[in-house]
Amino acid sequence: MLRIVALAAAVALAIAAVLPPSAARAQESAWLQVEALRTLSEAQARARAYGERFDNVAGFRLGSGWYAVALGPFAPPLARAELVALRNAGQIPSDSYISDGASYGQRFWPVGAGALAPPATAPTPPDEPETAPESQVAEPEYTPDETPDEARRNELLLGAEERREVQEALQWFGHYSAGIDGAFGRGTRAGMAEWQERQGYPVTGVLTTAQRAELIAEWRAPFDALGLAPVRSAEAGIEMVMPTARVAYARTEAPFVHYDATDGSEMRVLLISQAGDEATLFGLYDIMQTLTIVPAEGPRERSARAFTIRGTSPGLNSHTEARLEGGAIKGFTFVWSDGEPRVIEAVIDRMQDSFTRMPAVLPDAARAGDARAPSVDLLAGLDLRRPERTRTGFFVDAGGVVLTTAEAVAGCSRVTLGDETGATVSAEDTGLGLALLRPDTALAPRAVAAFRSAAPRIRAEVAVAGFSYGDALSLPLLTYGTLADTRGLGGEESLARLELAALPGDAGGPVLDSAGGVVGALAAGTGGAEGARRLPEGVAFAVDVPAIVAFLSDAGLSARAAESDAPRAPEALADLAADMAVQVNCWD
Repeated sequence: MLRIVALAAAVALAIAAVLPPSAARAQESAWLQVEALRTLSEAQARARAYGERFDNVAGFRLGSGWYAVALGPFAPPLARAELVALRNAGQIPSDSYISDGASYGQRFWPVGAGALAPPATAPTPPDEPETAPESQVAEPEYTPDETPDEARRNELLLGAEERREVQEALQWFGHYSAGIDGAFGRGTRAGMAEWQERQGYPVTGVLTTAQRAELIAEWRAPFDALGLAPVRSAEAGIEMVMPTARVAYARTEAPFVHYDATDGSEMRVLLISQAGDEATLFGLYDIMQTLTIVPAEGPRERSARAFTIRGTSPGLNSHTEARLEGGAIKGFTFVWSDGEPRVIEAVIDRMQDSFTRMPAVLPDAARAGDARAPSVDLLAGLDLRRPERTRTGFFVDAGGVVLTTAEAVAGCSRVTLGDETGATVSAEDTGLGLALLRPDTALAPRAVAAFRSAAPRIRAEVAVAGFSYGDALSLPLLTYGTLADTRGLGGEESLARLELAALPGDAGGPVLDSAGGVVGALAAGTGGAEGARRLPEGVAFAVDVPAIVAFLSDAGLSARAAESDAPRAPEALADLAADMAVQVNCWD
């Protein structure tokens, strides 16, 4: 795990003793590093481009053959405001960050510039930069700050944590792969030598004090830009490290403490704190996956005492974890949209390592007397992810294959059965307006449709099982009506006309007779025969059983036949509908 800690005071004093006055001033300055380029010519070209808009552009040699283009220097209190303002205005890249300049070497821009300038106290307007041919820029000669013997003696003064830091930094840059044990053995020496070679330093296998400071500063730079620091929430009973330069406390709405972005980005942190048991934990696990900040794609893992959810999408990502201990559920959600993946993963590691539980827990909002009526689109101040549309389907085989309308799945980027189970369209007949959905993971439905082979009689009572109100209810409703005709208005043999007040969410639901046999599937809209015409209220259509059976047969499925003619009580019919019908959600 990455440990991000400040350099010890003794090392800081040693660095100050060997650095020239210009470098010492850099430690008190702040720079906005906007780009890093592989070659000097590329870096000069980019510095020249920035110079057309800013008069405080500087270029410095970094290690590993890289060159930094930066703005500044600024007094540290001004740097954060400048970074936010320029990011929001689109003047600098979104991944620009604040650097203390400790890793900056020889200055190559402006041409002929000397040591680092003192920090600016206020922004200055853009002006034309000085320019010079690339041929006038010469690489400086390297002058070691210590002899190898001096470097070894100073190395002996390092504490165990500082030695481990060196190994972690070497490992971060790909120069070391063994264990982080603080012992500078053959592998560590080889890593030091490799780093020195890539930096253009004499290869000794022993870092000088200044080289060591450069290595550590370069390793820490992206984390320093995030401002990783411990934050304590007494009301939630949680303490943990978070990126304080990017997020700040916003509000508390149980079961979350919100830390929202301060720089206009999507980054945020939620502390999770609530009393509960295993059922509460499982409920939270389900709820978290309905939030817009938790993308639907990504791995999920749940046990009896904990869960982890990783949501991934092109524009938004999040990591959520929570654990039940001693009757309290505590955890966190970290949301981000930008940043180097390695840095983000290291930040999550740091948040996990630092997570500390304290006795307090957030009070339940309902028990606390919160009289506010929550919106169906919000949970504790967070937007819920809602499907583009919700229709109805029903199970037609024991493996969980679902029959629904073609309209239910048209143009969907993702289809789910309920909120969680993904499904794919395995067959479709646009003429009939039917589609078959096969779940991504096999399901074991409690009830499978049994189709009535005999044609129903006119004026017989029927009931449609459907999610009339979209995803607002978790169980289907029964809407009663009668069979008006065994054909459509245009004489279509595959349609039956119903006198029934159906809603759009009912489309695709099973049409049941009084014994629970399926006599059709509710069609979407007003029916193809009428097109855009408005039909009287209470007129609906259903695809009849022969058409459905033929469609299933073409898809390799056998339709079950209804056997019993005994009428069911309304309660029993509702139970059958709840077991057979399933919510079909279309996601954009």
